[in-house]
Amino acid sequence: MEASVAELRERLARVEGRLEELSKRVDDLRNDVNHRFDELSRRMDGFEGRLSRFEERMDRIEERLDRNFRWTLGIMVTMWVTIILAILLH
Repeated sequence: MEASVAELRERLARVEGRLEELSKRVDDLRNDVNHRFDELSRRMDGFEGRLSRFEERMDRIEERLDRNFRWTLGIMVTMWVTIILAILLH
């Protein structure tokens, strides 16, 4: 019976050793996952900043296009009116 108690203690010691090893691996894995989430969060913040700058640039381009369209339309209307008046008054 003493041999079986000693064997049980030895097996229990091995199990405890493996549990400690598994616990360390889980902690390492948790730390790695947290590190990767932190890195992902930093990258997302950078992406959001770049996206914000892109949106600002697109807004400025849209304003320029609107302004140029109004100028082009105004010039075309002026030309049409001038041509029609020239034809009517000729």
